[in-house]
Amino acid sequence: MSGGPLEGILVADFSRVLAGPLCTMTLADLGATVVKVERPGTGDDTRSWGPPWSASSTTYFESVNRSKLSVTLDLADGGDLALARELARRADVLVENFRPGTLDRHGLGYDEVSAGNPGVVYCSVTGFGAGAGADLLGYDFVVQAVGGLMSITGDADGEPTKAGVALVDVLTGKDATVGVLAALAGRARTGRGCRVEVNLLSSLLGALVNQAQSFLETGRPPGRMGNRHPSIAPYETLRCRDGLLAVACGNDGQFARMAAVLGAPGLAADERFATNAARVAHREELVAALEELLAAEDCAVWQERLTTAAVPAGRVGTVADGFALAERLGLDPTTAPAGGGTAAPRHPAAYSTAMVRPAAPPPGLGADGERVRAWLADPQCPPLPHPSREVPR
Repeated sequence: MSGGPLEGILVADFSRVLAGPLCTMTLADLGATVVKVERPGTGDDTRSWGPPWSASSTTYFESVNRSKLSVTLDLADGGDLALARELARRADVLVENFRPGTLDRHGLGYDEVSAGNPGVVYCSVTGFGAGAGADLLGYDFVVQAVGGLMSITGDADGEPTKAGVALVDVLTGKDATVGVLAALAGRARTGRGCRVEVNLLSSLLGALVNQAQSFLETGRPPGRMGNRHPSIAPYETLRCRDGLLAVACGNDGQFARMAAVLGAPGLAADERFATNAARVAHREELVAALEELLAAEDCAVWQERLTTAAVPAGRVGTVADGFALAERLGLDPTTAPAGGGTAAPRHPAAYSTAMVRPAAPPPGLGADGERVRAWLADPQCPPLPHPSREVPR
């Protein structure tokens, strides 16, 4: 099997928690060899973020650290610092999310590393940038709050609400991956690397898409609408006899088909509902009329009938339901580490040719320390292999 498009790329992973590790795990999925540098004794913060606990750490840690090698290095120790600098010198990619200036004090900042390794792609992940926001602590929850995501999430008459996952960290990790891959493509042409900087606030603002553009055009910040869409109706959850059904009518034709399925085709001709703009303007009346009709049957019945009529609709389910649906659709939503272990969500893209390395289990703290240290101390050692090429540790 192919080693993946990034086979032979060495990634020095000086990141922890979520955004940086998600980026480096994605690079590992695509064939890069990732050496994760952790603090002696404690390691990545997320190793202690339980419950839930896994056999060796926590499910949080394992979610973004498969297929990596782990070495513990104390940057306050002269010998360990020398090894860290050697790792940076050999790396094709370095990813870090320390507070701005921290690695510079250890001789591991971009200027120092690129001076001895001009081909390095050096990716820094921060909360609010390396300028005026350098001293602000970047935690997903706080950025969701100050960046405006919470202000548009939740019921209109309720409190601002965070997303149910560390969404800003995830978005930033994906932006970091795009930046690293773009820089590697540029290096292939020029032979030189560059610095890539991503921050949580910018990733969030970029991800607000239509809500951000609405504000920039009108000067009015959008507010919370619960499960409703500010520009489309019906595009929300509607109550059926036994629960909530998500309905997404993106055009007038879909709404007309929905009205027919509900046995009330006249709704599509009603001047209050004939166009999307009219439906948005008369949303309360629209929802009342639809829910009166939907109350006659369970969600599953309406989902089947609407789907058959090419109207996007689905019962509000759980994470378990989501995985079960992906399985039924043949999407293979999980990957099993070589040699056994708990399944994990797979690399989300599918390719027509072999691009993704088989998964290896997340490493125990310092599990590869002896070998990595020996490799760093000996310039004649052959390259470190991707963990999936080896017997699981």
